[in-house]
Amino acid sequence: MKPARTVSCLISAALILAAGGCGTDASNGGEGAANTSADTDRVEPAEEAPVDETVAGIRSFTGAFGELLAERGAGETENTVFSPLSLGYAFAMLRAGADGVTADQLDEVFGFPQGVHAAYNALSTGVVNTGEAADQTGPDATREPDEQPPDPVVSIANGLFVQDGIEPGEDFLNTLARQYGAGAEYVDFSTGSAAEKINDWVSDRTNERIDTLFDELDPRTVTVLANAVYLKAGWESPFDESRTTDEPFHLADGTTTEVPMMNKEAAELSYVDGDSWEAVQLPYVGGELAMWVVVPAGEPGQAPTVTAGMLEEFDHGEPTELDIALPRWDYGADAELLPLLAELGLRDLDDLGGIAEEVVVDDAVHRANITVDESGTEAAAVTGIAGVVSAPLPADKTIRADQPFSYAITHEPTGAPLFVGSVADPG
Repeated sequence: MKPARTVSCLISAALILAAGGCGTDASNGGEGAANTSADTDRVEPAEEAPVDETVAGIRSFTGAFGELLAERGAGETENTVFSPLSLGYAFAMLRAGADGVTADQLDEVFGFPQGVHAAYNALSTGVVNTGEAADQTGPDATREPDEQPPDPVVSIANGLFVQDGIEPGEDFLNTLARQYGAGAEYVDFSTGSAAEKINDWVSDRTNERIDTLFDELDPRTVTVLANAVYLKAGWESPFDESRTTDEPFHLADGTTTEVPMMNKEAAELSYVDGDSWEAVQLPYVGGELAMWVVVPAGEPGQAPTVTAGMLEEFDHGEPTELDIALPRWDYGADAELLPLLAELGLRDLDDLGGIAEEVVVDDAVHRANITVDESGTEAAAVTGIAGVVSAPLPADKTIRADQPFSYAITHEPTGAPLFVGSVADPG
């Protein structure tokens, strides 16, 4: 047990989520998450798949992408949330059709190792839990103290939408079907029907938390790659709603705002600290999903960026008695990916001969949202590589979340981050 100490600082939440059970079909989900739209011959994950190397790449990308958002000021005045895992899946599918400099840049930015497609297949099997999510799990839920909670739900779905009349490369199609469970669904991008079908796919696989992937699609679009990640999980030990009170949250600019603050006293939880931050783990039902809440160790200010090194440190937490105060939050964020990824080194997205001749990436978007309250967490994210087109375009401790904070949702056994973000103003 660590010696007694008191820490009063903002929670820079790092949500670390791991599946409470293992599903075998990563395109299945829980409530509202359905199978992919096309039948596929998905293979069993290879035992030698480089999962550790792939997760290391996701973690490295998480830190680089989060730091880029912070540099742009998004984390100081705006809440952020993104799913590194969803981004990884979408661009790994693109990698299946990439050659030359495009393939090299994808490998560099996302840390894709040799055998990456088998690794993402194996990650799906480990992370996914397709159990039914009952009403007492997740936000706004109620559960009696002696009532057995349901298992968490984590679903991952991959989609491939192709212009009718276009035949993508056979190796590309086989890789997406066998490793990602994404069979080609043929649509007509020259009309609004394709966008409607893709949006229906997104809504079905995110429990209707996200209903739109692309605001509009270029009629010259020939292929869309899509990924959706959905999570719903109840706390292993829920917060007592009667102890939630309105308390001040200290914003980065020095002002305060009143927010509903959830409180828990004298709980033994895993704790770890770094040079300028400290973090506590809040487990979800089943023990494989957890939220790591990260707070700055100094004065209130901008939420700490969740880095690859920080994610690794979470593996070494120690049991510690502490009090914790955490605000509720409920928000979403969108990102136009191409400008951001270009700053990270992914600039040439036109060597995609494995998909079809003379195609380039025209657009890429990411949408995510998250809800956290006394009962648990519900979150969803979608990534679309849109318009691949034929022409270029009393404890011992008290931790208080009363200032801007960050979070990262990952699969605990592998360390793969599912969702990452920051809360500048939970109100």
